[in-house]
Amino acid sequence: MSCGKELPELVQRYLVYITTIKNRSQKTADAYAIDLRNFFRFYKLNKNLVKKNVEFSNIDISDIDIKIIEKIKLSDVYEYLNFVMKQHGNSAKARARKVSSIRGFFKYLTYNLNILSENPVEHLEIPSFKKSLPKYLSLEESKDLLETKSSCVSSTKFRDYCILTLFLNCGMRVSELCNISFKDIKLKEGTLRLLGKGNKERLVYINPACVNAIEDYINKERKNLKKIVDKDALFLASRTGKRLGVRQTQKIVEMALNDAGFFGMGYSPHKLRHTAATLLYQHGKVDILVLKELLGHANVGTTEIYTHVSNKMLRNAVYQNPLSKEKMKH
Repeated sequence: MSCGKELPELVQRYLVYITTIKNRSQKTADAYAIDLRNFFRFYKLNKNLVKKNVEFSNIDISDIDIKIIEKIKLSDVYEYLNFVMKQHGNSAKARARKVSSIRGFFKYLTYNLNILSENPVEHLEIPSFKKSLPKYLSLEESKDLLETKSSCVSSTKFRDYCILTLFLNCGMRVSELCNISFKDIKLKEGTLRLLGKGNKERLVYINPACVNAIEDYINKERKNLKKIVDKDALFLASRTGKRLGVRQTQKIVEMALNDAGFFGMGYSPHKLRHTAATLLYQHGKVDILVLKELLGHANVGTTEIYTHVSNKMLRNAVYQNPLSKEKMKH
């Protein structure tokens, strides 16, 4: 953690708690560290605990202790949120994460460490923000993407096709795909074990398209690589023989999308995850709770965004109205 040494001891202890006990990822812990660091910098500046002309990024918060924390009120947090909105242009979504960081920290001090008699931010609300509809490929566009990759001439054709197939069928995250090892794959049983957010494992079932794509890649391409360093990894870089990284995988998907004519349309590996979820919900009629488990979401609220329907479905629904052909009689 880049800012760990300058954080107050209580914040450092909280970050250890969320990674070891709450099983949050290091990425989440780093984000919380930045949020809490900036909150305490603002608090010291707002309460005249530092000189007014000091650079915000140079405000030392290592002296923040329980005596200072006990004086913090809900109004101080509201002032901070107003500050990041007006001075830093933070969106409602960005402010919502800051609220989560602050609420979690004070809950930890109050109920886990029992060093605060009252939680001053217990009634702090998360800013509401509009959830945008996920961008996704249509069924026809998904088929075009796979067909384009299938017909291309490339030394990594089978690997890249397999990657696209898993994304579009299983809706996995990029990091989950990169982490796949042979021990996670059971082709006869048609299962695949994924390591998701917060090091949470989940078992997903893979359909014949996925099984065939994996077998083709292993037998027709991977076993013929001149150099294999990470023997346990499923997906390897053809040149180095090492496990594919997240950025490498993103580039592979971007190139495939460009080849299929989707350049500059805002698609990405994560959009393929959206695509899989949308296709399963709209065409596969998959129940929202089943979809939640497949995607590895912590709660169904995150999954509900996929209950949207396409414009075509909306149009067809209107035309199904029994009054849709009625005309005024002259």
